[in-house]
Amino acid sequence: MAKVVFYEKPGCINNTRQKKILFSAGHVLIVRNLLEEAWTVERLRPFFSKLPVAEWFNRTAPAVKSGEVNPGRVTEQEALALMVDMPLLIRRPLMKVADEYHIGFDIEAVDAWIGLGQVDRAVDVETCTQQSG
Repeated sequence: MAKVVFYEKPGCINNTRQKKILFSAGHVLIVRNLLEEAWTVERLRPFFSKLPVAEWFNRTAPAVKSGEVNPGRVTEQEALALMVDMPLLIRRPLMKVADEYHIGFDIEAVDAWIGLGQVDRAVDVETCTQQSG
C-alpha cells in the first residue's frame, strides 16, 4: 500500500478510472486539482524524469490540438514555462509517492512502480476519448 498524491483534472473520466484502480489495489489517495495547484518549474520538473519533452504534454489540450503549442518543437524550459502558465497542458495524472514522481497512467509502469494487483491490463485508462482537454 502506498500513499499517493494524485493530481487530476476534476471530472476527467480517465482520472476517475485511474483512482478506482489505485483504491482497488489498496492505495491511499490524496487527490489534488492539477488545474488549481500553484505550480513552479521546480515543483513540476521532477514528474517528468527522463521522458522526452513531447511526452510531458496533454495531447487533447485545446492549445495543443489547435497547433498553438507544438510539443515536439519546444525546449524543456519553454515547456515548463507554458505548463506553469497553462496547467491544462500537463499530461495527467501526476502522481507522487514519498520522493518518487510519476506522470501518466500506463498500467504496466504504475504496477511496476507501486503495484496494482488484479487489473485488466488491456484497458486504456490514459488516452482521452473526450476532446475537452
